[in-house]
Amino acid sequence: MNRIFLDVHALQTVPPSNLNRDDTGAPKTAVYGGVPRARVSSQAWKRAIRTCFRDEHLLEPGELGVRTKKVVELLADRITGIDTSQTREDALRLADEAVKAAGLKTEVPKRKADQTKDGAPAPVPETKYLVFLSARQLDGLARLALEGAADITRFLKDKKNRDRAREIADTRHSVDIALFGRMVADAADINVDAAVQVAHALSVHRVDNESDYYTAVDDENTEEETGAGMIGTVDFNSATLYRYAALGVHQLAANLGEGLREDEPRTEPVRRAVEAFVHGFVASLPTGKINTFGHHTHPDAVIVKLRTTRPASFVAAFEDPVRNDGGGHLRAACDRLAAYVPDIERAYGDSGTTLTWVLRVGTGTQGLADLGTEASNLRELVTAVGRAVAERLEKPA
Repeated sequence: MNRIFLDVHALQTVPPSNLNRDDTGAPKTAVYGGVPRARVSSQAWKRAIRTCFRDEHLLEPGELGVRTKKVVELLADRITGIDTSQTREDALRLADEAVKAAGLKTEVPKRKADQTKDGAPAPVPETKYLVFLSARQLDGLARLALEGAADITRFLKDKKNRDRAREIADTRHSVDIALFGRMVADAADINVDAAVQVAHALSVHRVDNESDYYTAVDDENTEEETGAGMIGTVDFNSATLYRYAALGVHQLAANLGEGLREDEPRTEPVRRAVEAFVHGFVASLPTGKINTFGHHTHPDAVIVKLRTTRPASFVAAFEDPVRNDGGGHLRAACDRLAAYVPDIERAYGDSGTTLTWVLRVGTGTQGLADLGTEASNLRELVTAVGRAVAERLEKPA
């Protein structure tokens, strides 16, 4: 398959907020172009995208995975769901053996083992690390465990059955695993290379964090009891962020591999995954301190490029930070992109194979209108991108 990349760029302005905290509780920052910038980590926004898949019903539950240490407990639930005659204790034992046969190490967390009282149920083993498994992988391991339920230890001593467990854990990946990958340090053979790379979001301008001093009043205080019931501070900033992600469509198709359904075209699962990602990237928002700041904003501008040349971030357009001329940063940021994008595409792109779409809001983004085909709304953008990806995949290599 030819290499196919999808670049997604967004400019998004957020008001006073603390989307992603560092170890001191302050908004994360980075120095770029010699000045401090607001930063939101890729991990924070990837989590928001995965949550958006579920909350916005962008994908069916069976197309999604779960990342957890409580794999044994989840698998036991599936075992009892398939065979109601299994007791909870037996289901947990079968699940633990099946998880270990797949190459994952389990243990009872020390904190839970220490809390166990005489006569209390034994704590459930957990994996030593977060494990990303698809719904179909969990179902497959549950059926395998039930197949050997009569003597699970003997059943899984058979190399063929252990190999089947590893194969189940490494095929029929969910869309989120195929997109964001999976790493298991002590079972590298079931690792999945991520099809998506998400950059840390950076402000296009200099940002200095601020601090808000707040007080809370005790509702039951009498007039004689003056003063606050609680005082504290919370750090925040506001910024116009440049966001970027690169999706390797060819890698996504390879990762989905065995997950392709036999009753639909080969391109259909990839199209659905691409559409879900583009929608999720644009619509998602980290929720750090959202009850405090209510920072519900959408991107002011989105640029999507489908290309065969290697991915290209446009962050260098803002290496020289945008200065505030008293009218905000968005219009200047859009003008920067409008000048920079044609230059970098001329130097490194391929105009004959690159498709571009633009979704924008407001007059301040007018400068981006000529960069590509304008979409009137997010749904139109997502549909157009998905259709183009499917057409590219259908072309012979």
